[in-house]
Amino acid sequence: MQNTKLLLTSFTFVGLLALAGCSFPGVYKIDIQQGNVVTQDMIDQLRPGMTRRQVRFIMGNPLLTDTFHADRWDYLYSLQPGGGERQQERISVIFNPNDQLVSLSGDFMPGMSRDEAILGKDSGTNVTAPAEQVEKPKPEKPVKPGSLLDQIQKDVDGVETVPVPSPEPLETSPQ
Repeated sequence: MQNTKLLLTSFTFVGLLALAGCSFPGVYKIDIQQGNVVTQDMIDQLRPGMTRRQVRFIMGNPLLTDTFHADRWDYLYSLQPGGGERQQERISVIFNPNDQLVSLSGDFMPGMSRDEAILGKDSGTNVTAPAEQVEKPKPEKPVKPGSLLDQIQKDVDGVETVPVPSPEPLETSPQ
């Protein structure tokens, strides 16, 4: 009887310690990422008429390809920060029977960043400083000839601009 009571008490104590360890404050919980990472830059590169191959090059392989809707690809991304709420983003890419991109639907829209979508194009929230805090620009004094500033200005004025080569556009014809 004594051994049973001691055994039951020790099991209860070990169980309570194990249970308390699961929700102990300060325990590190990892971030959980799942799915395809989709950015606004990726969406901005998509154009109507692109082939499936071109869309796959930009976006990567879709997470879901529906058997019943072969003309639709779904990209899902979810992130659950350690101990935080789960955030999910979704986008569907729809093709026509000729395997050309027709439309997009979901959390991203072409040409509009998330900030613009939330705040609007012109949010009208321009902040102006009070008049007494605004510094007035000081008039520039002429540079002394032969000084270091004069030499720097001559070097800057004498720089020749070189055009930056631009890459060739991707071929848009289906292969």
